[in-house]
Amino acid sequence: MKVELAQLAGQDNVTAHNLKQALAAIEACAPDTSLIVFPETHLMGFPSAETVARVSEPVDGPSVGAIQAAAKARNLSVAIGLAENDRGRFYNTTLLITPEGVALKYRKTHLWASDRGVFSSGDRYVTCLWQGLRVGLLVCYDIEFPESARALGQLGVDLILVTNGNMDPYGPTHRTAIMARAQENQAFALMVNRVGEGDGGLVFAGGSALVDPLGRLLHEAGRESSQFTVELDLAQLALARRDYRYLEDQRLRLPGAVIEHTDGRRELMIPA
Repeated sequence: MKVELAQLAGQDNVTAHNLKQALAAIEACAPDTSLIVFPETHLMGFPSAETVARVSEPVDGPSVGAIQAAAKARNLSVAIGLAENDRGRFYNTTLLITPEGVALKYRKTHLWASDRGVFSSGDRYVTCLWQGLRVGLLVCYDIEFPESARALGQLGVDLILVTNGNMDPYGPTHRTAIMARAQENQAFALMVNRVGEGDGGLVFAGGSALVDPLGRLLHEAGRESSQFTVELDLAQLALARRDYRYLEDQRLRLPGAVIEHTDGRRELMIPA
């Protein structure tokens, strides 16, 4: 399976620029690409408490609609982040969009310092069936907490997609974390980070990566804007799980109700 990683330098609070970037990246995908992944909140960049009401959009808004149309035209899937406006509540949200529409919506559950006062936390971890795999979404700071990926592991995840907005000097933190989260849950992990400068003098660290279910780093990008292809050898899932299963042997399980949907989505609710 071929996946493209769009490690881009977005602009904060400039949706038109970021959407144009995303549409160009989708158009540039190879014919046999199954999925393209973008950074955290790529469509709007990172809003502030003062700008979030102005730049955020609902999931059925014009920017997501444009991405849906492009995905359908190219017959591929897209994982992309946005600042979501849900009737006046704001979320740091990542979507998995297929040619048929929005297959999965995840709202970031662990808010980093710059998220607080801007976004509300999500209340569940989510997965869906896609291309024969169970796919789950995480956002940036989530991967620094083993429980986030373990929640997806308990839901049977095969592929963890991470939209990232990690900045200096914390690049090494996420390099270590993404390998650990893949190994612990015996799943592929794809992390796509932003590059360049953001508002407030932040410098984003790049380092987008593919990690296999044994925790091996198969590809790591540098610090420049780039769009590149990685290939998932799905046989590695069976190899990693052949002799032992961490999730079957674990002594403690995360609490929370599991919700099974008829369309294949599976969710773990976070206890209040």
